[in-house]
Amino acid sequence: MTAVAQRTYTGVERAAVLMMLVGEEEAAAILQKLDPEEVRQLGKAMFAVADVSEQAVEDVLDDFVDRARERSSIQFDPRPRIEAVMNKALGTTKADSVLARITPSDAACELEMLEWMDAGEIAAMIEKEHPQIAAVLIANLDPQVAGQVLELLPDACQPDILHRIARLGPITPEAVETLKGVLAAHTGGSTQGGVTLGGAREAAKILSGARKATEQRVMPKLFKLDRELAKQIEEAMFVFENLLEMDDKNLGSLIRNVDGEILVKALKGCDEAVRNRILGCMSARAADGIRDEMEARGPTKLAEVMEAQKVMIKIARALASDGTIQMGGGADDDYV
Repeated sequence: MTAVAQRTYTGVERAAVLMMLVGEEEAAAILQKLDPEEVRQLGKAMFAVADVSEQAVEDVLDDFVDRARERSSIQFDPRPRIEAVMNKALGTTKADSVLARITPSDAACELEMLEWMDAGEIAAMIEKEHPQIAAVLIANLDPQVAGQVLELLPDACQPDILHRIARLGPITPEAVETLKGVLAAHTGGSTQGGVTLGGAREAAKILSGARKATEQRVMPKLFKLDRELAKQIEEAMFVFENLLEMDDKNLGSLIRNVDGEILVKALKGCDEAVRNRILGCMSARAADGIRDEMEARGPTKLAEVMEAQKVMIKIARALASDGTIQMGGGADDDYV
């Protein structure tokens, strides 16, 4: 009798066999430790190995032979089990997002599924859509991914989209229904309910997730489009704690350009670690003088502290603009 050639399983499929054999609790615990792309690959493979034979199971995991013999093969509808595992590991919303892409038949799709799509796929999906639709969809993303999506869109539309993101507010169910058509065309899913999106802070997070070159290209255009809003975004992009990203040399240069009165007020609102980091860039004598002044002043109004910190940030940006200091660690991918 001619032996039937055994199918060779990939590493992901072997992992999928294990996932189909272990309990839901164990499977859910494994999925929780994977990133979105790994969840997608593993979930898809779980469908692919639904008819795995007993021999294949023994080949994949010898220490599961006894359990594999009891089943002989995973010949059953995998959907209930996979859905249960995904829901337990990721929650209903994310599980629906994953299942919408890997289930052979129809599956639900929520706006949150955008977080489980890669930047290139999202950019391609919205490139020809109205800027307002693009703005709402991008505002749903993790800021890091949103910044990447913004970069992949045509340069000409980037300022307009960022402006719209900063102006977003309550999104009505009717507006979300419009978005459903866009998503459904690409995923076959549906959306429901109203959400609140956008704002200057959200736009700032998105732009911060993009490369420095993108910020330098977009912000001047945004200032022409809406100066006040651009200022809000700029302020939201850089907070006092960001000063600590500078090395000692640059931070020291900044401190030498800040009036002692401003420095005392700014540091009053910081925790000890931040104070020590900044004062550590000064001479011991100067640092002791600042500490003594802070103690002598007693309580300081929060508004005065915030204003002093804003002044320091403004000085830092000005020094960085004229090349006196370099803010942050510098992005490794900002080469030209």
